Amino acid sequence: MSNQLEILEVVDENDNVIGLETREKIHKEGLLHREIHVWFITSKGEIIFQHRAKNKDTYPDKLDATIGGHVEPNMSYEETAVKESKEETGIDINIDKLLFLAKMRKKSFDEVTKLTNNSIRSQYAYLYEGAISDLKIEEGKAIGFEAWKIDDLPDLSETDKKKFIELILKEEMLELFNKAKKQLL
Repeated sequence: MSNQLEILEVVDENDNVIGLETREKIHKEGLLHREIHVWFITSKGEIIFQHRAKNKDTYPDKLDATIGGHVEPNMSYEETAVKESKEETGIDINIDKLLFLAKMRKKSFDEVTKLTNNSIRSQYAYLYEGAISDLKIEEGKAIGFEAWKIDDLPDLSETDKKKFIELILKEEMLELFNKAKKQLL
């Protein structure tokens, strides 16, 4: 389904559905909607980041969550996490193995595309014990995966910082990654 025709739920500040709208309109107007992130954590204390495709409508060519996606109408956050994991990595994850980390309200403006992402996002961690080379790249959505040590993220060079979506390296997210590492390893 093309992004322009993708229909998503618009929610209020309390995460109650208040309507349906196209993904395109949601990002153009900055309407509040639901998303998920799943962070694959390795036994070596790394996060596997997805390298977004160069033609993505938001944050092209940046490192992002292992898995990210919009919650489709009538789906739960957890169901979306499992579905998106299969689509974006080829990995079937057991819903019981998802570690819920936090539900966060995030609003960001992409200077490149001039689109606003205004979401309530459930964050999950998953202990990934396979090889990074076993992850299947979703054609047209990503160009690969990269593993970075959680402990190295706070002290990246300016050049390395530019590889990531800015929100990922914020203190709040670094704390979330450390929480995931402590609970999974």
